[in-house]
Amino acid sequence: MNSKHTTALALALLGAPMLSLAAGNDADDKKMLALANNAGCLICHHVEPGAKGPDGLPPIGPAWRDVAAKYKGVKGAQAQLTATVMKGSNPYDSHWKGQASGLAMPPNAVAIKEADAKKLVGWILSLQAAKK
Repeated sequence: MNSKHTTALALALLGAPMLSLAAGNDADDKKMLALANNAGCLICHHVEPGAKGPDGLPPIGPAWRDVAAKYKGVKGAQAQLTATVMKGSNPYDSHWKGQASGLAMPPNAVAIKEADAKKLVGWILSLQAAKK
């Protein structure tokens, strides 16, 4: 399957409720979801919390609305999270322990340019917390 079809499939699977995610700009939402899909982010992460793995935890990485809620108002969050995307995280110091089934985020410098990662992280941080 080529990347155009993969992107279309991912956007279809994410569904209409995913649109208008951030500041209400559907074009930006679609662009960021396509970027995330092309970089492989959607293999481990979802926008919405709720999907559970066999261990009862979210699949591999935390949902992005949960990330946005956790880092809301945290100074330097975009730079910190962009560095984590690019370099990976420490499996012995997981800040999502008990909330995600993955132990660490692998380095993604081969999958996404740092400037694109910074844009994507900024978009993720702009998401509203999930309604409980």
